[in-house]
Amino acid sequence: QVQLVESGGGLVQAGGSLRLSCAASGRTFSVYGMGWFRQGPGKEREFVGGIRWSGSRTWYTDSVKGRFTISRDDSKNTMYLQMNSLKPEDTAVYSCALRSRGPVYNVRDELDYDYWGQGTQVTVSS
Repeated sequence: QVQLVESGGGLVQAGGSLRLSCAASGRTFSVYGMGWFRQGPGKEREFVGGIRWSGSRTWYTDSVKGRFTISRDDSKNTMYLQMNSLKPEDTAVYSCALRSRGPVYNVRDELDYDYWGQGTQVTVSS
C-alpha cells in the first residue's frame, strides 16, 4: 500500500503563486510515475500534469503550460507542483496520484493511477 498526502493549498490572489506537495509513504519502491489532477466546482476531474519516474519527463495540460512546473525530491519521496501566475479558473481541489502497476500507462488518464491523495483546495480570487 501507498499513502499520499497533499499539502500547500490555500487562498491566493490572481497572479500569485502556490507550491503543492505530495508526500508518498509505504511501498514506494515500485513507482513508475505520479500525476496531479484537479476538480473545479461543477466540473469533472481533469489532468493537470504528470511525471514519469524514469527519466523525469513531464507532461502538462495546455491551460497550465508555462505556468505550472512539476518536480520531485526522491530523498523525501515527494512530488511538487509549483503554480505561478494563478488564475481564478485554476480554483479546484488538487489531488496527486501514483502509478505502481507498471511502466506502460497513459500519464493523462486517471484510471491508470493506483493510489490517490485526499486532495487540497486551491482558491484563486480575482
